[in-house]
Amino acid sequence: MNRNEIWLVRHGDTAWSRSGQHTGWTDLGLLGEGEEQARGLGDLLGGKEFAAVFSSPLKRAWRTCELAGYGERAEREENLKEWNYGSVEGRTAKEMGERVPGWSVWREGPPDGETIEQVSARAGRVIERALGAPGDVVLFAHGHLLRILACCYLGLAPREARLLALSTASVSVLGWEKDQRVIRRWNVTREGR
Repeated sequence: MNRNEIWLVRHGDTAWSRSGQHTGWTDLGLLGEGEEQARGLGDLLGGKEFAAVFSSPLKRAWRTCELAGYGERAEREENLKEWNYGSVEGRTAKEMGERVPGWSVWREGPPDGETIEQVSARAGRVIERALGAPGDVVLFAHGHLLRILACCYLGLAPREARLLALSTASVSVLGWEKDQRVIRRWNVTREGR
């Protein structure tokens, strides 16, 4: 396995990312501001050449990839789709907490959706593919999936992803320090959030 860096890019703002609604497989597009953010990601990525570019097929991630300047090289990767939230789809954590006191997607998971272990298994397949590439790789995807992927990369339990905040239109980098997998950069945005 190569010691590639894996660059993680979360898509720009959507109506539901703004409102805090769980957005799994609902195929929302970017807001106008989300498109502007996506264009700005090109600056954050600095025109870096990647050995491979993979994107979730969902519109918000794919469009972010295109607007950041990587759409022509990108391959759709089904395993990069966001967590399937089942009956939590479109609901906020506050709404869920009113129905089930103390509810957290990280503890209980979404009823009728994917388990965190299923999402983690998909993330593991992406990591394996990325580390098999002949150089650094960039992934355009979604908040919870990328947080879980980072934990899998580091050998942490997927539930620990609850500790890794990830803004829309952000860039993070997973890499190496000697023989240890590490986070090189996390949650970098143009706004410095």
